[in-house]
Amino acid sequence: MKVSIITVVYNNESTISGAIESVLSQQDIDLEYIIIDGASTDNTVRIIKSFRSDINIFISEKDGGIYDAMNKGISASSGDIIGILNSDDLYADSQVINDVLKQFRNDSKLDILYGNLDYVKFKNVNKVIRKWISKSYYPSFFEDGNVPPHPTVFVKRYVYFTMGMFDLSYKLAADYEFMIRALKLHKVKSQHINRLMIKMRLGGATNKSFHNIFNANLEILQAWRKNGWQIPLKLIPLRIIKRISQYF
Repeated sequence: MKVSIITVVYNNESTISGAIESVLSQQDIDLEYIIIDGASTDNTVRIIKSFRSDINIFISEKDGGIYDAMNKGISASSGDIIGILNSDDLYADSQVINDVLKQFRNDSKLDILYGNLDYVKFKNVNKVIRKWISKSYYPSFFEDGNVPPHPTVFVKRYVYFTMGMFDLSYKLAADYEFMIRALKLHKVKSQHINRLMIKMRLGGATNKSFHNIFNANLEILQAWRKNGWQIPLKLIPLRIIKRISQYF
């Protein structure tokens, strides 16, 4: 079973090498590694090229943003399973993807798998600031303010090509819209493994300002409307409570 890992990046010379090394450190897997760069103007491309022999597909060109880049990577992929590792993020250890593939091999009907995530300091990835412990999907999962941590999500490739990729009308929450569409609307089979999978540096696009957090929540509400559901009154308050609880 082949896994395609996609890293999208734009002007991120400070962390891209760490992300690449994290992917390449994964053991006992059939790996296709894809990097989509948005025509970076700093040293990002030079750093990526230093790993070129270990990268299967490298595209560097202007794009329409992070989700457009992710869609490009998905379209270029050939793996049975697809994971997305952002250029600020790291796998928690060298066995993460191997453990993921074991679950897919054990259940041929499994479509989406996800795990847990630690938010870490930007300059010290061993310093944990928040812990995102997810849970298995259930009928009111999203209504209760839950969502799988997207960097931990692995998806069978055919799912993207049957129910659609990331909706580019969303700038900050297309990952949320995809997951609610997949799990709640299409009811694909999912599994949560209670395992730390990702170390995510604080300061990503969605979380770097109150303005972005506010707009991301607006897009989340739009995702509910787009898919024809009434927005639960408890949704945003529960999302806030769950975020605060991650600090404790």
